[in-house]
Amino acid sequence: MRNRTTGALTITLLASLIVAAPATTAGATSEPLTTAAANVISKPLAATQPAAAEIATFWLADGGANLTAATPYNVRTSTSKLLDGGGATPDTKPGTIPPSLPATTSTAAAVTPATSGKVFFLGADGLPHWCTGTAVHSQYRNVVATAAHCGFDIQRTGYALDKWAFVPAYTNGTAPLGLYVGRQLYGHYDFDAYGDFDRGYAFITVYEGVAPSATGEPVNFGRLGDNAGGQGLAWNQPVDSATDVFGYPAGPHPDGTLPYTGDTLESSSGRPTSVQVPSLKGEELLGVGSPFTGEGALGSSWLLRYDKATGQGYLNGVTISVTDRDADLRFDTSMSPYFDGETRSVYTAAATQWTGAVLPT
Repeated sequence: MRNRTTGALTITLLASLIVAAPATTAGATSEPLTTAAANVISKPLAATQPAAAEIATFWLADGGANLTAATPYNVRTSTSKLLDGGGATPDTKPGTIPPSLPATTSTAAAVTPATSGKVFFLGADGLPHWCTGTAVHSQYRNVVATAAHCGFDIQRTGYALDKWAFVPAYTNGTAPLGLYVGRQLYGHYDFDAYGDFDRGYAFITVYEGVAPSATGEPVNFGRLGDNAGGQGLAWNQPVDSATDVFGYPAGPHPDGTLPYTGDTLESSSGRPTSVQVPSLKGEELLGVGSPFTGEGALGSSWLLRYDKATGQGYLNGVTISVTDRDADLRFDTSMSPYFDGETRSVYTAAATQWTGAVLPT
C-alpha cells in the first residue's frame, strides 16, 4: 500500500583477486534512515568482523554440513486467493541502473546467471533454511536482493533472520564463487511495521566473500560483484514488460508432486499483469505465469531485457509468493511487488554502504 508510513560442500577457488579498498567508507545504521528516505528501515545482520567470521564458520564448517542440511523456507510461500487488477502504477519517471560484469573471466560457475544463488539463514525454529537471492550492481559491489521475508523474520516481530549468508551460482551442493555474510538489511517501513507485501523486497549489504583454505579455515575471497557480477535495477517500468524469472524452487505442488529439487537454478518467462492478494495486504502486486513452487523460490529474480550471452538484465521484481490460479492443484503464477521510486530509495540506501572483508587483511 503506497505511502503508508545432498552431500558435502565443495568450493572451487578462483584466482586471487586484488581489490583496492575505498578511500572513504560509510557506516550502516540499525535505525530507520531518515536522511536517505523516510520509508527506509535497516537492521543489523552481522555488525562486526568477528560476528561475520562466526557466521562464515557456521556455514562452511564440516564441509558445509549446515548448507547441505538447510531446507527451503516455507513461510508465506503460497496464497489461495488472487484477484485480477490492482494499483501497480509508476510514482515517478521510469529509470534503470545498468548491470555490471564480474572482474574475472573464470568459468568456475556453471550457473547462468551467476548472480543468482541461495540465501541461507536460521529461521524462528532455529533450523537452517534457504531462499533465492540475486547479486545487484552497487557502488561497492556488495548488494543482494531477495524477498523481504527472507531477511525480516515475520514470525518474530522486530527481528532479522539469523546467520544470514549468500551463495551465488549455487548448484548441486557447491559454492563455486564463495560465501558472503550479510552485514545490514534494508527494507521498506511498511513491510516491517504492517506486513504490507506491496513492499515485500529487501536489499542486503554483504561482506567480501570467504572460502575454505586447504586447511579448512575460511579465507577472504573478494567482493561479490567482482566474482559474480551484478544485475541492473529497473523501476516504474510498464507492467506487462517481458520478464525472465530465475530461482531455486523445491517444494511440492498442491497435488503433492515434486517437480524440482532445489539443487539447480530454474527459469521461466512471461508478461506480468496487475493483481491483488488480500491475505498479503497486496493491492499493487504483479503476477506472472510460472510453474515454480513457492518453497525455495521466494526471492527469485524477475529480470527485464535479459541477455543470455552475458547472463545480465535488470532486476524488476522478486517472488514473494505463488498461487494456483486455475485451481488444478499445481502452482502456475508467481507474484512480486511492483518496483517503483520507493523501491529505488531502499536500494540506494544499501548501495552506498561499504562493508569490507570478513577477516583482517
